[in-house]
Amino acid sequence: MRFIHAVLSMCLVGSLSANPLIDEAKNAGLVPLPKDQKGVEKILTDLGVEFSKFTEEKAELGKKLYFEPRLSKSGIISCNTCHNLGLGGTDGISAAVGHKWVANPHHLNSPTVYNSVLNSSQFWDGRAGTLADQAKGPIEAEPEMATPAKLAVEKISSLPEYVSEFKKIYGKSGVTFDNIADAIATFERTLITPSRFDEFLEGNEKALTKKEQEGLRLFIDKGCIACHNGVNLGGSMQAFQIANKYKFAHLGDFKGDENGMVKTPTLRNITETAPYFHNGAIWSLNEAIREMGSVQLGINISKKEAATIEEFLKSLTGKKPEITYPQLPVSTEKTPKPEL
Repeated sequence: MRFIHAVLSMCLVGSLSANPLIDEAKNAGLVPLPKDQKGVEKILTDLGVEFSKFTEEKAELGKKLYFEPRLSKSGIISCNTCHNLGLGGTDGISAAVGHKWVANPHHLNSPTVYNSVLNSSQFWDGRAGTLADQAKGPIEAEPEMATPAKLAVEKISSLPEYVSEFKKIYGKSGVTFDNIADAIATFERTLITPSRFDEFLEGNEKALTKKEQEGLRLFIDKGCIACHNGVNLGGSMQAFQIANKYKFAHLGDFKGDENGMVKTPTLRNITETAPYFHNGAIWSLNEAIREMGSVQLGINISKKEAATIEEFLKSLTGKKPEITYPQLPVSTEKTPKPEL
């Protein structure tokens, strides 16, 4: 009997010592990042997002293509140009700059590629549901890489090393535009950045400082969690300008999808991905938090409150996978020449 009472006492103490904020965060819809590709696939399945089979060989091929400037018409722009893996997966400027030094005609900011596989929608207007579909867009877009699908295939097919890798991985289909995009997307699946916040959600009460926990509490209580939820604290389509007009709405002509919905950016690594909002008009994270309070929630978030929330957001800065810059195949006489 004494043993039973002792066990019950230990259980009671254990339950009382658990941080209720962890359960509250999880109940509010926050989810830790997956630890491996099986975990990624489970989340994609739950989101209803299509995906192809993952292999290390395909990811390695995709890494080469991610850094491959010859996929651009000029031969000097790669995926990494606008989604620089050394700069939080972004380019650090308000509007992306592409072929012939042309700024994005809609003044759209480049979102981070880190953890982007876990978004339920891709592009600011959500027009792509998968990373593979997303990868095709910038390659072909004239203000970006400006390479038609046929030319992209011609360029990659002119390089025997690539041809051999595609044949090994994709069989008879070999080098196709779909397979190029699929390989890039497979590499991007590896760009997961676990943080201290994930440790906190998994039960480590000491993973976040007291100030960061205060920020998380405020993040939930203020209602930020309504749009910034799930594994990516964002990544889904949400209504924009619900309560007030965005003060920089005039910059660019982007209005969202046909229903005015906009993809909510992930908050993971947010301290590394300024400037903020779809048009990159705000450089201060504190200001971005306060503007979101006004635009989306119709509330006034003070500078002090925003600073507290910002402390929490700092805990979302994760450990980046180590990326070794690949050595790319040498061009041949058949490789189409750059067009500047």
